This record gives sequence, C-alpha cells and structure tokens, in this order.
Amino acid sequence: MLQDTRLAIIVNPELTPGHLANTIAAICIGIGSAMPGLGNQRLTDSRQNTIDISSNRPVPILQADGATIRALLLKALPKEDDRVVVPFPAFARSLHSYADYETQFPERDLAQETIDGVGLAGDLKWVRSLTGSLKLLR
Repeated sequence: MLQDTRLAIIVNPELTPGHLANTIAAICIGIGSAMPGLGNQRLTDSRQNTIDISSNRPVPILQADGATIRALLLKALPKEDDRVVVPFPAFARSLHSYADYETQFPERDLAQETIDGVGLAGDLKWVRSLTGSLKLLR
C-alpha cells in the first residue's frame, strides 16, 4: 500500500510565516507517526555519515482559504484505515499542552472550527480527488 501513497499538506496562506511553518511541521509529524514507512529509513554516504531521511516521496504544500480547508477536511472524514487525515484546528494554537488539547477536543465540532491546515496521505486517486484543483503554496 505504501508504494502507491500520495501526500498533500493544505494550509491557509494568510497565516503568518511562523504559524505557517508550525502548522506544516505539526501536520507532518502527525502523518509520519501514522505512516512511519514514509521516512523511517537511514542512508549512509561515502564517508560513512548516516542520516535519518526526511521523506521517501514528495510532500506538496498546497494553499486554500479556511472555508475550503474545512470543507476538504469534512469530505475526507470519516477516515478509512488506509488513509491518514491530520487537521490543525486553529484553537490548538492557543493551548500550551497536549493534555489541554486532548481534553478540549471531544467538546469541539470540526465542522464549526477554523482549520489552519490539513494533511492527507493515502491512495493517489483519493488524495487527487480532494486536492486536484488546489495551487501550490508560493
């Protein structure tokens, strides 16, 4: 399955550069945790320097406004076992611990939240069906 996996990160380009970077990084950690085969490898160069790879496939960063991101997230849910859906709701940014996020999340409705970004990993056709009309973040 992993061989046919496509990735996409969709973010709101109106975020400040720091929030944009943080949103993308957090989403990438979520995707990598759910699908460790995307980067759980090491390579060694000619001088025997060994590194952990960043990713074994492209990770396009696409842009969309908040309403489009939320609609895309809701289309991607409920998620299936062979798909990864990692949203970054804006309310998470105001919390200072994961325990607070974990406590508050069940009381929230993602259909009513501002979503700063979402990461997708899964079958090429599924990811493309959700992101095909979106432009690269520039």
